Amino acid sequence: MLPGLAYFLVFHYGALFGNVIAFKEYIPFEGLWVSPWVGFDNFERMFADADFWHSVTNTLVIALLQLVFFFPVPLALALLLHSLTSDLLRRFVQSVVYLPHFLSWVIVVALFQQVLGGTGLLNGMLGDAGLHTVHIIGNPDAFQPLVVAQVIWKDGGWGTIIFLAALMQVNEELYESAALDGAGPWRRFWHVTLPQIRPIIILLLLLRIGDILSVGFEQMLLQRDAYGPEAAEIIDTFVYYQGLLQGDFGYAAAAGLFKGVIGAVLVYTANKVAHRLGEQGIYK
Repeated sequence: MLPGLAYFLVFHYGALFGNVIAFKEYIPFEGLWVSPWVGFDNFERMFADADFWHSVTNTLVIALLQLVFFFPVPLALALLLHSLTSDLLRRFVQSVVYLPHFLSWVIVVALFQQVLGGTGLLNGMLGDAGLHTVHIIGNPDAFQPLVVAQVIWKDGGWGTIIFLAALMQVNEELYESAALDGAGPWRRFWHVTLPQIRPIIILLLLLRIGDILSVGFEQMLLQRDAYGPEAAEIIDTFVYYQGLLQGDFGYAAAAGLFKGVIGAVLVYTANKVAHRLGEQGIYK
């Protein structure tokens, strides 16, 4: 456990001390402690910045789309895999749907560009058939559905692992009893499967809500220039451009701290709601 523990201590808990930059006019050449304090000036600038709120809006919209359209995909795919009677077929399908997770976002974005780009495979087939081509890559209106589709293709299969483990723990006798009572597949799912795996669903949903403002930095950064900041700017890319590229480290740290605080509040609130619904949640 020591390597994993050291990773979290250094790069997560230890890095929390760096949030002091948000209250300073940080100058790298002078150091953290010598840089002058500015109090809440960075936050006042941030709350008055229309570009920041635009990045927040884009982040929330993409996060909600991913929550609605991506979160159910691993569960549905896990149910499909669990229903397969052939172990060989199940393992083959699992290997196929797991594979995209191990591809980097650079490769995934390049694949989508090769298929959906202006001279890509899809438009080539439409042109050969004498049909109108479609403008997807570079079209700001198509960006949000596209990034959700990319996440589903890349991580939908990988997300089935925990659901499959939960489904394996369901007592098969419950299904047999329900079938003897005349319950069809849908009623068995609703009255047997769903109640048995509901704690896992609630747990994963809580974790996703806590991380809802992290919608994929690499994925967005790789496509930001093609679609423009109006469509592709999120909080993480806003922090990157303000901090590393423009050198306004204190301002960027304030935006990052704002994101972290909102995430913590969401986790706390969602956990309280889970307790009210009778679920264990993340913590007592």
